[in-house]
Amino acid sequence: MELKDYYKILELEPPATATQIKQAYRRLAQQYHPDKNTGHEYAKVYFAEIKEAYEVLTNPVKKDQYLQQRWYLQSLGIKKFSDQPVTPPVVLKQLLDLNKYIHSLDTFRMDQEKIFAQLSGILSDNTIDSLKNFNEKDINYQVTSIAMQIASQLSPNHIRNIATRLKSLNKGHDKTISYIDLLLSRHEKRTVKEKYKPVFIILITVIICTVIYFASR
Repeated sequence: MELKDYYKILELEPPATATQIKQAYRRLAQQYHPDKNTGHEYAKVYFAEIKEAYEVLTNPVKKDQYLQQRWYLQSLGIKKFSDQPVTPPVVLKQLLDLNKYIHSLDTFRMDQEKIFAQLSGILSDNTIDSLKNFNEKDINYQVTSIAMQIASQLSPNHIRNIATRLKSLNKGHDKTISYIDLLLSRHEKRTVKEKYKPVFIILITVIICTVIYFASR
């Protein structure tokens, strides 16, 4: 997962003073507070992000840890941080971007652990809970479909892990659960086929060589 840019969430530039952080929080909290946005789930999510940013940047220990993480990522040349809250469209875009990235790779040299870590980060427990709360069925189905496409490039253990998360997201939606099970089944069959393919080729080669040997006598 990308590191959240708490400064941008509060519409500030680092380094902001404690007074500036408090003023920004009060202004944005009034704008997005759930009491003033009844029935608007997106406002609730934005408020949670604003509150999280404020709590981190006003806690000396948490702020120090956060700044160390920022410094570490910047030292690796990663200067872009996420200032977007966890909403269905954002999650869907993250998966589409990851899927596009995978298609640009050589599947035989792909770092499966890295891809799995990225996919797991996108589909974290908090993200699944957020998607459940929004309950946008069309987007949840698209999230499920793309996530399973990505996971199908990974090992059986990885795809089973992702499938479990997606089943939790789609609990009560039998058709989608059946779709996940179908993709799991296809992946397992393909894995078994690929596993025994070399043995099958060797066996066929031995049979052909045996036939040629006896035919030439």
